[in-house]
Amino acid sequence: MLFNHSPTTVSHSFDDTNLTAATGLVPIMALAQNAGLPDLAENRLTVTTTGADKGANPAAKLATLVAGMAAGADSIDDMNILRHGGMKHPFDRVYAPSTLGSFLRSFAFGHVKQLDAISSRFLTNLNEHTPLLPASQENAQSSTVFVDVDDTVIDIHSASKQGAGFGYQGSRGLNTLLATASTSSSNQLIVGQRLRKGSTFSARGADKFVSDALATTKRINPGAAVLVRADSAYYSSTVTKAAHDAGAHVSITVRMDKRVKAAIGTISDDAWTGIEYPEAIYDEDSGAWVSKAEVAEVPFTAFTSKKKSLHTTGRLVVRRIPELNETKRAAGQNPLSDLFRYHAFFTTVDRDRFDTVAADHMHRKHAIIEQINAELKNGALAHMPSGVFNANAAWVTITAITHNLLRAAAGLIGGRMSKVRAQTLRTRIISIPARIAHRARKLILHLPTKWPWATDFARLWQAVLSPPTTVLS
Repeated sequence: MLFNHSPTTVSHSFDDTNLTAATGLVPIMALAQNAGLPDLAENRLTVTTTGADKGANPAAKLATLVAGMAAGADSIDDMNILRHGGMKHPFDRVYAPSTLGSFLRSFAFGHVKQLDAISSRFLTNLNEHTPLLPASQENAQSSTVFVDVDDTVIDIHSASKQGAGFGYQGSRGLNTLLATASTSSSNQLIVGQRLRKGSTFSARGADKFVSDALATTKRINPGAAVLVRADSAYYSSTVTKAAHDAGAHVSITVRMDKRVKAAIGTISDDAWTGIEYPEAIYDEDSGAWVSKAEVAEVPFTAFTSKKKSLHTTGRLVVRRIPELNETKRAAGQNPLSDLFRYHAFFTTVDRDRFDTVAADHMHRKHAIIEQINAELKNGALAHMPSGVFNANAAWVTITAITHNLLRAAAGLIGGRMSKVRAQTLRTRIISIPARIAHRARKLILHLPTKWPWATDFARLWQAVLSPPTTVLS
């Protein structure tokens, strides 16, 4: 695309009061209202302060923050993106960034917990508008809801921020614990979020966190089988018990301690099966994968060092690949560590449901939660906007609310748009410019001709704004 004017023939002027730059927020925020976000905020958020009432009108302030994040804001100042041109025509009470900052800084720990409850109930309400965790009975994988747990460090550059510390990544930041839920045919929803000090170890409070995340997941899809996946930081008796008490199975990477190494040592050489892996070749004659990666399993009882009630029987599934370090291979004194590298995880899922190969394939997909970490860090969690810890904790929860709202909107659009990331939805649906006109008390949005995703926008509009509005409790 080439610019075809000389500089002297071009000018600009910010003077049109009827233009909007994020018109897609109209159906997006209508969906939020249909799913009862304002009512939930009014009924459950009780932010009160002395002097100036910074906690007044929590519903409108929360909606403003969600809309700003949906439009791409990653700081308090960026909320100004909502205060331009004709935005005052489709939206009421769009608050200034300074007001929103004061509102967030008024949050105490209890208010953050109230916001968590709003997030959970809002997600349940969204599920009434479009199935968020669709599952089929074709096979074990398609009928299972996967709950992935992981934490990530949001880097910050000021030691004065409350809770700032050096975490496992070696950088100063704040620790965000996330739980996502997904099926083989759905995108990932955030069913749990928690901001912690930067120096916090990964598994702190994870048992209660897993219980809460599973309770939210069960409300969305009550009858589905649920599997909790996590890395070795969450391999503990308390996390496993929390999942078991909620009726869920686990698939958690184990640490290579003496008991695990001893169990791996009992696996015979003929028990290993080649799997589909990078550079694997499928042999049609034998119907098997010829691969350098192999899997096997052995029965295993976890947490035997704990009291007997916490002992958990299951399967130790092990994947091995050749050791590429020539020095170690040359030694050859200990085949368990010199000739191969091992990765093992503990699962309570029956072999009839997931055999060895399927269990390994299923567990490796836990890495999809990294996509959510990356997506959030490319959006509202690019950094922590406040020096106050509880304000940042509220910001994390509002980020989760916004993420789930956009996932529901993508589901309503359907087709290829049903699984797009937030940035794609923002580019194609939200950031559409429009000119606003009024005719016979009607608001008319004049959108660009030949917009490539006009059909997708129309489907969302039809799904959200055409049916009668029903506010859920």
